[in-house]
Amino acid sequence: MSGQPGRPIVIAAGGTGGHLFPAEALAAELLARGEAVALMTDARSAAFESPAFARAERFVLAGSGLAGHGLLGKLRGAIGIATGTVTAHGLLRRLKAQAVVGFGGYPSVPPLLAALAMGARRPITVIHEQNAVLGRANRLLARRVDALALSFAETEKLPEGARTRVVGNPVRPALAELSGQGYVAPAPDGVIRLLVLGGSLGARVFADVVPQAVARLDASLRQRLVVTQQCRAEDLDRVRAAYDEAGVAAELSRFFPDVATRLAMAHLVIARAGASTVAELACAGRPSLLVPLPGAIDNHQAGNARALADFGGAWLMPQPEFTPTSLSVRLAGLFGVPAPLASAAEAAARLGQPQAARALADLVIWLTRAPQVAAQRKQALGLMETP
Repeated sequence: MSGQPGRPIVIAAGGTGGHLFPAEALAAELLARGEAVALMTDARSAAFESPAFARAERFVLAGSGLAGHGLLGKLRGAIGIATGTVTAHGLLRRLKAQAVVGFGGYPSVPPLLAALAMGARRPITVIHEQNAVLGRANRLLARRVDALALSFAETEKLPEGARTRVVGNPVRPALAELSGQGYVAPAPDGVIRLLVLGGSLGARVFADVVPQAVARLDASLRQRLVVTQQCRAEDLDRVRAAYDEAGVAAELSRFFPDVATRLAMAHLVIARAGASTVAELACAGRPSLLVPLPGAIDNHQAGNARALADFGGAWLMPQPEFTPTSLSVRLAGLFGVPAPLASAAEAAARLGQPQAARALADLVIWLTRAPQVAAQRKQALGLMETP
């Protein structure tokens, strides 16, 4: 099934991994189907290397967040979004875009606003929400777009009247391929592999807590443990010294490009609860200790973590409870009697949605093939399933 070859599907996403990773997964799926793809984003996206987006036109638009920046910051953000909307409007007309798919973050707002202002022959508009709580940028437009694609059936803060479809959260192809590969718990007296994924806002607390917790483990466990940990550059030396002193083998890096391989090898993962992380853990079927980012807007990471923990696929540790002592006790229990690790891995795998990119691409392409007249489009959308 294909849309209108030559006319691109525009993907609009904020320039952080949480927005770009699922956007990249959709881009890869669309490109595999022979669709043209363009990316509209912000300057932060330059830090991410993507084979899919390397094959797409990329446009950097003005636009910044409106939340939590004071009155002057909100004014600047509003001006940036207005400027970005004007720019996006001209680009969409020049590109003759057949659809705009927004993945959240305020840089995704201008292309969607521009598309919605283009009248009856406007591009199809779709929003994808990665988190268990509808983001503020997405909330602005949820009732106006043609479809709101969700990662979680029980997404919070959905406005009445939004046309929704649960598709899951797209993960990059290498991570989707982990689905169904199974999990093997640590063998008695065998190696125990601990993977610590800090992310841009989590590495500091993990650098402070995890090495100290590991040092408190019995020597018999420390000798079996192999730690792979993401660290900020300024923390690498002190974290390496802490593991050396504890006699624990450790591999440290600011970034692991082969995260799929690392997940496949891990017996336990410690991570934040970003939407992409939770989706990747479920696809890989890996047990995890999730430490939601405190102070996240609308506490969305706690919602993501609960979605996995309530199903038995993870353990939630709020950051105030994430101390060297409490973590050491938890690790000793899990590594000493690993049966709960296998149970959590099985539960996480049941929540995995490796076909999410395909499901979202199906939705987008289906909409582009629907009648373009507004009345006919509404009639078609009325046939959509809702969770």
